[in-house]
Amino acid sequence: MNTRPAKAPLIPAHPKIQVQEDQVVWDGRFPLQRVKFRFTRFDGAESGVLTWELWRRGRGVAVLPYDPAQDSVALIQQFRLPALAAGLDPVMTECAAGLLEAGEDPLEAARRECEEETGLKPDLFEKIGGFMLMQGGCDEVLHMYGARVALPPLGEAGTHGLQDEHEDIKVTVLPAEQAFALLDTGGVQNATLAICLYWLRTHRARLRQEWA
Repeated sequence: MNTRPAKAPLIPAHPKIQVQEDQVVWDGRFPLQRVKFRFTRFDGAESGVLTWELWRRGRGVAVLPYDPAQDSVALIQQFRLPALAAGLDPVMTECAAGLLEAGEDPLEAARRECEEETGLKPDLFEKIGGFMLMQGGCDEVLHMYGARVALPPLGEAGTHGLQDEHEDIKVTVLPAEQAFALLDTGGVQNATLAICLYWLRTHRARLRQEWA
């Protein structure tokens, strides 16, 4: 007997939507649902029937490690197949990030991912926010954090990642100003890192006092 995968639950009931069909069409690592539905328009009328594919990824975390004493950040680089498919450089500069396990607290996941991907052990976190990155087709909500760390000297800080997941993650320590310059020169090509760096640029002076 076929059972519905836990990662692809039925669309929740809501007064603005009438679901006509809800199928799991791919049950891989991240299930894909095909949903036929109508929704209530702003004028109160009922929409036509829409068919959307919904990629179920769940919840994730991203962490920007920041050393207020050295005024520097730790960024990572790793190979990304979707970046290559989009016509970009497949080696992307990012924040440490990962998905939550079932029932896992986002803060604990942030601590785990930061240690796995950078080798760093933050002693203080501040929540940046929770954001949908692809609300037109994916259910993932990404919880972003700034993290206080003591960073090694500027430059490359080794490679990390889980061997059983074939991860190959290079860590680089940059002055905060150099990291901010990436925002203005096209050096940041993913929304997660951009959000985290804009947050740090806004709160940097305060954090240098509070996290000193």
